[in-house]
Amino acid sequence: MADMEVGQRDQDGQFRRQTSRFRSFISSSPDAEFPAEANRYVLYISLICPWAHRTNIVLHLKGLTELVRVVVLDYELAPEGWFFSGRAGTAPEDPLYGFKQLKQLYLKADAGYNQRYTVPMLWDRRRETVVSNESSEIMRMLYTEFDQLLPEHLREPSRPGGGLLPAPLRQQIDEMNEWVYGAVNNGVYKTGFATTQEAYESHVYALFDGLDRLERHLDEPAHQPYLFGQHITEADVRLFTTLIRFDAAYHTMFKCNIRMIRHDYPRLHTWLRRLYWDESDETNGGAFGSATTNFEHFKKGYPTALRDPIVPAGPVPDILPLD
Repeated sequence: MADMEVGQRDQDGQFRRQTSRFRSFISSSPDAEFPAEANRYVLYISLICPWAHRTNIVLHLKGLTELVRVVVLDYELAPEGWFFSGRAGTAPEDPLYGFKQLKQLYLKADAGYNQRYTVPMLWDRRRETVVSNESSEIMRMLYTEFDQLLPEHLREPSRPGGGLLPAPLRQQIDEMNEWVYGAVNNGVYKTGFATTQEAYESHVYALFDGLDRLERHLDEPAHQPYLFGQHITEADVRLFTTLIRFDAAYHTMFKCNIRMIRHDYPRLHTWLRRLYWDESDETNGGAFGSATTNFEHFKKGYPTALRDPIVPAGPVPDILPLD
């Protein structure tokens, strides 16, 4: 599932997101259709996209960046979809085939493909096809399926707390993911892309109700310093990629402007800064920081989605230091 391009504005003014088309799965089994192998797979992302961002964070948390290649597309979404440009540290062209547009890879995989050309997209170099373009499923295959290729300390059973999706917490994490997706992750887009006042108001208040609920959640001792206690889980990754964009992009450009994270949500703000600035073993040396988070792309890319030529100057700084 991708970011700005996945969905449509219907006649009632509501923004509705497209369902992902490719849903295969990499497996640790050597007999699988897509077995976990080093240097076989390529992850295509745009740094502006929060759904692509979450897969990139997991790659860094798991230490998979030497096993799965990451290719970064431009931060702007053109009429033909995501493209290669070489701007601002992005790839000048597709390193596999020399393509200039992501859609060329989709059509190479399936000449009859007629949906949107979304990121993240996981490509298999050997079979020359798309494995998956569903971010939540890409995340989960990265948790465990490459573990036999990793040092012991990076394997899920060795991670403190039982990994990113520990069995005792899975139901609670799944439940949080569901409501956070509707109210917050996708809520900012339903708010920002609404084309009627009624549609806008139906989502903006629900969005801030969701943020209020998260603030209360973090007030509980069992939910500190991370959403489910002492260690990072999938829920933290999925929420982070929305909140790190909130003040810099959604508050101003998407009219999600009832409150700001840095001024009005002290617990969420501390949680957010802790993840961004941490360079300990908990984040594998900084998986949430500048290695995966690019404020320049956020500020330059989101106006293009709204056909706005003005790049906002603030907020300054992009993120405050951790006190």
